[in-house]
This record gives sequence, C-alpha cells and structure tokens, in this order.
Amino acid sequence: MTKRILPAAALFLMLSACENKPTEVSTVAPDPMAAVLANKAPVELPPAIKKEVTFRCKDNSLVYVTFFQGDKQALVKATEKGTPTKLTAEKAGDPLKADGYEMTGNEKAVTLTQPGKPKQLCDI
Repeated sequence: MTKRILPAAALFLMLSACENKPTEVSTVAPDPMAAVLANKAPVELPPAIKKEVTFRCKDNSLVYVTFFQGDKQALVKATEKGTPTKLTAEKAGDPLKADGYEMTGNEKAVTLTQPGKPKQLCDI
C-alpha cells in the first residue's frame, strides 16, 4: 500500500509546483492595419433571398430562378440540381444580365434569353 501512495504523492508534488497562470496580453503596440482599415469602404452585406420560383417557358422547358431582395440580383438554373448563373443589374428595374443571359420580369413571369436560345416568356 505504501508503494502506491509514494508515487502518487510525488506526482502531486510535481504538479503543484507548476504555475498555470494565464499570460497577460498588452495592447501597447499600435495596430499596423488601423490606417488601412479606417480607409476601407463600408462592407455591403449580400441580399436576402426574396423568393424561389420554377417557371415553365414557351419551349416547354423549366427554369429555376432565385430572386433576391433589392431586385438587382437573381440566380438562374436550367435544371433543378444544375449550377446557378448569377444575373445582376446596376439598379432595380434594369434587366438582369450575365454572359449570354438577360432577364426581365418578376416572381410571376419573366422574359428570359439564355445562351443558344431565343428570348422567350416564362411563367408559373
């Protein structure tokens, strides 16, 4: 029994000798990025999703559109699991555009031009 207590006591003494005090951090040095950050433009948050709609177009194809708040951005997919294409406009009401894409309209109906396809009406 004494043989077991002796190693435990030695371990206790070694651990109690350690000082586990947290290191204090001082903010004496100036922030090297302070001037750069002060001159940055304010950050604009991405818009919230307004509505997701599935449209049927005149050629009987489906188009999946995600509309965003502010009416300056939308995502268009040709298939439900497809890769979305981001369409943007400078200001609300302008046509949303991307490479080969152009879209006007709202959550009820859009006029859409896609690469390799003529302009067509798509609605719910």
